[in-house]
Amino acid sequence: MSDAVEEIVNLGDRSYSVIVGHGVLSRTKTMIPSSARRVAIVTQEGIPPAYIPTFGVLAVSTHVIGEGESHKTLTTIERLCREFSQAGLNRGDVIVAVGGGMVTDVAGFAAASYHRGIPVVHVATSLLAMIDAAVGGKTGVNIAEGKNLVGAYWQPHGVVCEMDALDTLPAREMRCGLGEMAKYHFIVREDLSSLSMVDRIARCVRIKADIVSADEREGGIRALLNYGHTLAHALEIATDFSIAHGEAVAIGLLYAAHLAHRMGRIDSARVDQHYEVVHGVYGLRHALPNGITPDQLIIDMGRDKKAIDSITFVLDSATGLEVVSGVSADMIRLALDDLVLRLG
Repeated sequence: MSDAVEEIVNLGDRSYSVIVGHGVLSRTKTMIPSSARRVAIVTQEGIPPAYIPTFGVLAVSTHVIGEGESHKTLTTIERLCREFSQAGLNRGDVIVAVGGGMVTDVAGFAAASYHRGIPVVHVATSLLAMIDAAVGGKTGVNIAEGKNLVGAYWQPHGVVCEMDALDTLPAREMRCGLGEMAKYHFIVREDLSSLSMVDRIARCVRIKADIVSADEREGGIRALLNYGHTLAHALEIATDFSIAHGEAVAIGLLYAAHLAHRMGRIDSARVDQHYEVVHGVYGLRHALPNGITPDQLIIDMGRDKKAIDSITFVLDSATGLEVVSGVSADMIRLALDDLVLRLG
């Protein structure tokens, strides 16, 4: 692959490009709908101005949202929509989200809601956004009862993954993306570590694009993208989001392996492979946060958006990942004990 890679999310007349590479920010202009006369940029204070694209003669307004999960709320959505109205945006205009996963989630949901849906283009500046949040059209915000429980499916008109921006990321933000990247090793049962970072990101995008193309609204295989996330979301809620998403996913991947092993779905060697990827390839060595009881985690896992009649996990098997419901509380506790013992 060259240093700039284009992947396509194939959704018929709603298909769009995802551009991955260094110095690709200028490609954003090619993704703006021809009907647009106004651009609303949604971003955060910490995003370097160098990664805010320019749009020539189009009228541009900038809308800054707060940092942290406490700002990923319906209150923020209302504020953005009111600001869009004050800026004169109509259905033919466009929202451009510039930032990480929180920005693309919030801006995407605002785009889906304002005028019952206006175009959105994502400029992903974090690894997490590039390989996960900006691609696939899932948008959402949190409520007190759970993470991402309110949202919409709203596909972007295009996604630009400007890899130069990764050089500006704090180490913890990179770890967040690496936690999500680790899951792709298990979704496709491939070792991605031999690829360059550009190619590895592009491969993750391709994997997600293929899954989204086959199952846009998570009626089947798209749920596999939530591998490791059932415990991860519960950890985020239980710690009031003091643990970062990717850190929680890294723990969640290891927990899912222990749970699958307890249920006789995989052998101990496959559990070891999870540790080799999470700890070895990506260096994500995180302990289970102190002071969290199994009962609390079970309650929070029951509120996960995958749960319908019971706590639901994505679990590994000899033939690949599968959605598994009806896991008993006793089995969940035993696997938690295994995880704590292994992590030390």
